[in-house]
Amino acid sequence: MTVAEQILSGEIRAIARAATQIENGRAEALLRELFPHTGKALILGVTGAPGSGKSTLCDQLTRALRAEQKKVAILAIDPSSPFSGGAILGDRIRMQHHHADNRVFIRSMATRGWLGGLSRATTEMTMLLDAAGYDVVIVETVGVGQDEVEIARLAAVTLLVLTPGTGDDVQALKAGIMEIAQVFVINKSDQPGAEKLERDVKNTLALAHSEKPMPEVVRAVASEGQGIAEVLAAVERFGAQAEDPSRGAEIWSLRLREMLRERLLDRFPPEEFLEAGRDIAEHKRDPYGILNDWLKRI
Repeated sequence: MTVAEQILSGEIRAIARAATQIENGRAEALLRELFPHTGKALILGVTGAPGSGKSTLCDQLTRALRAEQKKVAILAIDPSSPFSGGAILGDRIRMQHHHADNRVFIRSMATRGWLGGLSRATTEMTMLLDAAGYDVVIVETVGVGQDEVEIARLAAVTLLVLTPGTGDDVQALKAGIMEIAQVFVINKSDQPGAEKLERDVKNTLALAHSEKPMPEVVRAVASEGQGIAEVLAAVERFGAQAEDPSRGAEIWSLRLREMLRERLLDRFPPEEFLEAGRDIAEHKRDPYGILNDWLKRI
């Protein structure tokens, strides 16, 4: 069997090796071969502030999806290790009880300094797992606040996890973060302030989404498994809407922008940016002339 055939048959080792190739930027030919087999998985983004319970929620959602006999892949985007540049692997440690389930694939990925709470290889990784036959691919972001709007360019459905009494209510009301999610999960809703946070979020959403489908707000206590069925039901409702071809075109137009930006940046070594920055800082050249020269080279 070819590598692509192994992946299409769900061979875990082949998938893991391909994931490593993707992170190292050496999988374009393989992904082009796999692409005709994509488009079936639901890509679910889970974002929110550190400590909001994203990993616990992902764990509980995985349990619920497995109870429905669905294959689940989890991409846990971890902060980069300051020593190796690799992922710290915190989420894989927290989800170890899934390790014996061959229908659950968990991979930690390092941001490697990539902004927006994602790894730059995340889009291609979701393509791989989609082709490999996973029904749902959960992408859990680092948790860096408003920069996490990047998840909206990847996921068909995005969950924003909020918790009462931690300042999330203020953060959530900022326009950028409010616009990225279809489902708002008020986690740890057994704590004081949950009702106020839910009310404030709903009021803000009513003002911000006068024409678009209104996002849903769901209360949960993920550590106790409470509200998980309701969260999953909301995800499935928005997942059905994401199958609209116009929504797919919107998502891919955003992905293509990022893929093009990455390809262009790869053409220029960091030293060249530093040299150009030095010339501009010393007023030897202007930034527009440098940009025009680079565009001519491309």
